[in-house]
Amino acid sequence: MIDVPSFHAIAAMVLTVVVFFLFVRGRMSVEIISLLTIAIIAVGLYFYPMPHTQPTDGLALAFSGFGHYALITICALMVMGRGLVVTGALEPAARFLQRIFKINLQLGLLLSLGLAFALSMGVNNTPVLVLLIPIFVTLAARGAMPASKTLMPLNASSLLGGLATTIGTSTNILVVSIAVDLGMRPMGVFHFTPIVLAASLIALPYIWLVMPRMLKDNSPDSSVAQRWFHTRLRVPPTSNLIGKHFDEVVDMLPADFRFEERPAGPFETGQRLRVSGTHDALEDAIRVLQGQIAPGWVVDQVDREAKAKREDIKVVEMVVTADSRLIGRTLPTSGIADRYGVAVLGIHRPQRLLHNEPEDPYGDIRFREGDVLLVRGLSKQIDEFARLDSLLQLEGAREIPRRSKAWLAATIMAVSVGMASVGLLPIAIASLAGAIVMFLTGCVKFDRVGRALSGQVIVLVAASITIGRFVLDSGAAAWLGEALALGLQFLPPAGVLAAIMLFVTVLTNFASNATAATVGTPIAFAIATELGLPQEPLILAVLFGCNLCYATPIAYQTNMLIMAEGDYSFGDYVKTGVPLVIIMVTTLSFLLAVSYGM
Repeated sequence: MIDVPSFHAIAAMVLTVVVFFLFVRGRMSVEIISLLTIAIIAVGLYFYPMPHTQPTDGLALAFSGFGHYALITICALMVMGRGLVVTGALEPAARFLQRIFKINLQLGLLLSLGLAFALSMGVNNTPVLVLLIPIFVTLAARGAMPASKTLMPLNASSLLGGLATTIGTSTNILVVSIAVDLGMRPMGVFHFTPIVLAASLIALPYIWLVMPRMLKDNSPDSSVAQRWFHTRLRVPPTSNLIGKHFDEVVDMLPADFRFEERPAGPFETGQRLRVSGTHDALEDAIRVLQGQIAPGWVVDQVDREAKAKREDIKVVEMVVTADSRLIGRTLPTSGIADRYGVAVLGIHRPQRLLHNEPEDPYGDIRFREGDVLLVRGLSKQIDEFARLDSLLQLEGAREIPRRSKAWLAATIMAVSVGMASVGLLPIAIASLAGAIVMFLTGCVKFDRVGRALSGQVIVLVAASITIGRFVLDSGAAAWLGEALALGLQFLPPAGVLAAIMLFVTVLTNFASNATAATVGTPIAFAIATELGLPQEPLILAVLFGCNLCYATPIAYQTNMLIMAEGDYSFGDYVKTGVPLVIIMVTTLSFLLAVSYGM
């Protein structure tokens, strides 16, 4: 028999259940629930302190999450992940995927899953998914596998990769830090990687071959095509086109790019050829061909000003309104570059209207009301252009990656992770140092740090740490450990591991995985003590369970990222996620028991 829990232990358990219920219900935002949780614990322990403590000790416990090194580590990793994205450090891998998909769809999907897995081992999987999702949506629009059949497997693979290292997800860092606080020895970055890799050999074939077949094609019958922009391709002296014939370069070009006119002979310096394509296709084409789609002096001027003012360059779509002075003019006669110092990369107009356009003597398009201009420049110049020439800026402005710093950002990330992996520095210090270097080198701008950090993650992690400490210090974790041990004592060690993992998995799929981690870790620690089992495999069972968030869209933020793009329903997550959870729980429990000789 076990003793009746104390008043504070009952309060901790009731509060935890209520918080779980509120997360599952979804009527209130995660931020509000997290802040209310911290406030309730602070006020409650101030007026009703735990035995042998002062009211101020309760305040220290309630707000301890904001100063916890796990939260500092998570924020630093977010900053470094942002650095990789804004510098375009991950773009070479993305372009490689596009070439592979042209060879074979299944091979492309397999390599994509492997890439997502590998990148997520060292980088938080959210920026990885943010980069890869548009690629797969674009590939689907070009006739490759439907996005609904690729995004779910891609997300599952990135979650598997994040499971493989202590820094793969913020939850891993949280579980390990709490376990260290409880007295367990620290774990290295790749401490349990072999176990996860072995389990992945079984899970990845399911993700690659079975999961896509379980998902229906949610592609719209008539999707809205991306805008095609018409422009001039200029051939500078440094272009790869010079001396080549059209047939020699056509296979090098993206599918959604085309020449509207061909040269009579080989390409020559100074030619200005009419071309068209989507924004991404135009960028890919000029990169491959070393050509220009705007006057070189304008592009160079924008680059110089951006470097001098340390501002980011934007590419914006702007609509010509009825009052614009541009109507009836062509791009060469408009004087846009001279007046505003911005570069017009292309003009979009429906094809049927384009054919009815009276031909300019030089073959240039005359501006009409409703035309969409693709404009490159700094924010101030773009705003002035829009105001003085009566243009309407559309949403979705894109910042040009600071590609000159791509290798620098990748090196900073590699050095930070490397020092932590070999034990030269704790991950908290290595990641914080890496984030500081990202700021100092300009890979991430301090005034843009808000785009790197997630306020939701910050308050959620802080509240989770607070709940975990409350559950531990109140004696609730020890009491639950004793209660669970009564039922688990009749199970073999692998069964104990599976039960703990499954329990935490259910929590993480219907609530916050961070909260499940902070509650489950002390409970697993207490169960290990009660049953006389080694602590580390039970803690790893919690860590693994917190990452098996495949079965619901609310389990993890990347699940929500892919929901709209793939047009998934709640049932799609359950249908594909539950079998994967069963595979992983069974495999990981067996491997943990074998690895630790239980």
